Amino acid sequence: QLLAEDWPFGVEMCKLVPFIQKASVGITVLSLCALSIDRYRAVASWSRIKGIGVPKWTAVEIVLIWVISVILAVPEAIAFDMITMEYRGKELRICLLHPTQKTSFMMFYKQAKDWWLFSFYFCLPLAITAFFYTLMTCEMLRKKSGMQIALNDHLKQRREVAKTVFCLVLVFALCWLPLHLSRILKLTIYDQKDPNRCELLSFFLVMDYIGINMASLNSCINPIALYLVSKRFQNCFKSCLCCWCQSKDLLSLEERQSCLKFKANDHGYDNFRSSNKYSSS
Repeated sequence: QLLAEDWPFGVEMCKLVPFIQKASVGITVLSLCALSIDRYRAVASWSRIKGIGVPKWTAVEIVLIWVISVILAVPEAIAFDMITMEYRGKELRICLLHPTQKTSFMMFYKQAKDWWLFSFYFCLPLAITAFFYTLMTCEMLRKKSGMQIALNDHLKQRREVAKTVFCLVLVFALCWLPLHLSRILKLTIYDQKDPNRCELLSFFLVMDYIGINMASLNSCINPIALYLVSKRFQNCFKSCLCCWCQSKDLLSLEERQSCLKFKANDHGYDNFRSSNKYSSS
């Protein structure tokens, strides 16, 4: 019953919807990877502290993220198609990954799709985050002694942003784990010759349904997680959306300066602005 829904939007939308879905997930995944790398570069490089080359490099990163994500989503548009299916005496036209593909590459993509999605769209951001956060921790410990006060203050800001990025990656992992887990289990333990396969398949379909909703919930949780983790995000949120309910006098000088930096469009070295660009992408 989860699959037996007539698709009323035609073959064009049948191909466009999975394409947009995979492109958006790819943008999220690659943005998390870029943020993790950027946090390490911010701590390890003195030029980052001075703001040298930040806007140009950020623009290049964003363009690359979008281009790569769109290219990787093209096979989804090719693979999905309208399929005729009989269900309870009715003939339905449903939108699914077509069981027979026209080229050998698309047949290989269909067979390896779940493993590819699990490795690239789930394991990759977690592995990159773990690797670069380990390097960043070692770098902070190495530079801990003999640093100037200004550098220490700057590193405090960078640690807050790093904590925010780590929180985003953690929320991403928790929200996407059920969907990937159900599909990997389906590949490894589901057997078409098993007499209890119908009950098992129904269980996997329910897991898929829950996993898809959890994955969609990820986008809703992100701003809430940012509000809970980042003090700067809280201050700017209050300044932007709650200005009518609180006086500017209630905001400290530091908070107002932080919000002004957050709103600025100049070429300064505000690293949280760069992080916000990635999160929006």
